[in-house]
Amino acid sequence: MVRGVRGTWCGTLLLAGVLVAGTSGCGPETPAEPGVPPSGTSGPAEPGTTATTTAPGTTTPTTAPGTTPAPGTPTASGTSTADPHPAEVLVEVVVNGGLAGVSNKLVVHADGSWTSRSGTEEPRTGRQTPAETARLRAALEDPAYARVPERPTGDPVADGFQYYVTYRHRLVVTGDGERPAALQRVFAALPEGGPPTNP
Repeated sequence: MVRGVRGTWCGTLLLAGVLVAGTSGCGPETPAEPGVPPSGTSGPAEPGTTATTTAPGTTTPTTAPGTTPAPGTPTASGTSTADPHPAEVLVEVVVNGGLAGVSNKLVVHADGSWTSRSGTEEPRTGRQTPAETARLRAALEDPAYARVPERPTGDPVADGFQYYVTYRHRLVVTGDGERPAALQRVFAALPEGGPPTNP
């Protein structure tokens, strides 16, 4: 009799425990496992990183911050980063005629280096100072020089020289009897004091 009462009492306690456990559906939610993103997110962020979002229709830059394009690379404005070539010809002067019948040529480059050829002699070379090159460039870029006639306008001088000056694909032909001030400033700024007239 005692054992039957004890068994009934123990069974009642077990049944009560099962019923209490069965009501856990109204209890707190089970915590999410570590590394599992909350609902509505695309995925977990890697440790040590910060998640960022990009607005629709925007693009990210393709060049890393702090970097500059390589020389010669077109920029956003369409221009190039390359500098003018120092060997570019600034001006060319050819001299013909005179008593000795010379045929000489002087070429000055953008960096101030120059080469002068006189007949069959070995060419002479040199380099102007930056200030001298700037003076020559200023004389050539003077608007007054652009108005110098491209062909002789006066009477030729007997046994005189003829000068052929080429600057930016514009050829000016002149002689000893006609030297406008703008042309004279160009001649005065040439290496060795002027056009190569020596035989």
